[in-house]
Amino acid sequence: METELFVKELREGIYLLDEGHRASGYLVIGEDKACVIDTMNGLTDVCSAVKKITDKPIVLVNTHCHPDHIFGNIWFANTVDKAFIEPRDKAMAEQFYKMVPEMAKACEAMGIQPPPFEEIHEGDIIELGGRTLEVFSMPGHTAGSIVLLLREDRILFTGDSVNHHLWLHIDGCLPLKETLAGFDRLLFLEERADVILHGHAQNFDDISLLRCQRDGLAELCEGRTENDQPYEWWDGVDMQHPFKTIEGRQYACDENIICYKKDSLPK
Repeated sequence: METELFVKELREGIYLLDEGHRASGYLVIGEDKACVIDTMNGLTDVCSAVKKITDKPIVLVNTHCHPDHIFGNIWFANTVDKAFIEPRDKAMAEQFYKMVPEMAKACEAMGIQPPPFEEIHEGDIIELGGRTLEVFSMPGHTAGSIVLLLREDRILFTGDSVNHHLWLHIDGCLPLKETLAGFDRLLFLEERADVILHGHAQNFDDISLLRCQRDGLAELCEGRTENDQPYEWWDGVDMQHPFKTIEGRQYACDENIICYKKDSLPK
């Protein structure tokens, strides 16, 4: 099935890269460099789309290791010499390229390999010229998930760490209590950002989504699951826990759930 890349300027120099409404990446343009945050499934030539917008040197960052955030790196093979990822996700990201035959065949057909992964850590700063991205570790969805704060524009790019459907039921996710601790540790970002752009968004969410999701995790850790329902997905049936957002705030989605395995609830 043919997939289209939808490109939309959300603010001056900040672009949504929406691959067929399956996954989202972002382009942030500074005075000297541009940063691409996540490259989606690789179904569209995201690099060519970026080059139509800017000719500035590109910094490529993956928020975590899942294929719908890294596979588009292949299109940057001749443009960047590395892709940044948190070290705890590096091995799994490299393994995903080998595990999916279609990806290996595509690389062979084009005579390319994705840029090698370079480690990025909490506290690292990406200077773009007039715009600054700061890296924070947020393990939960994966062990090496990161979020990026665009300081000057007060935007938090969260990958899949904070979104309306937080997946904590798949292999590689951390226990609920550890994920909650990560949210608690980063709640100070409420004071530094106004909005969130996550890895499956088409528009901004209010920064309060961070705390709302944190509160939903706390309910799970307390065993407050009386309203939870089964969650059906391609690999079986797990559970979903609804969490509340704040009336009057801007959110891009009305359905808010945390997906988890029933046996993962704290004892």
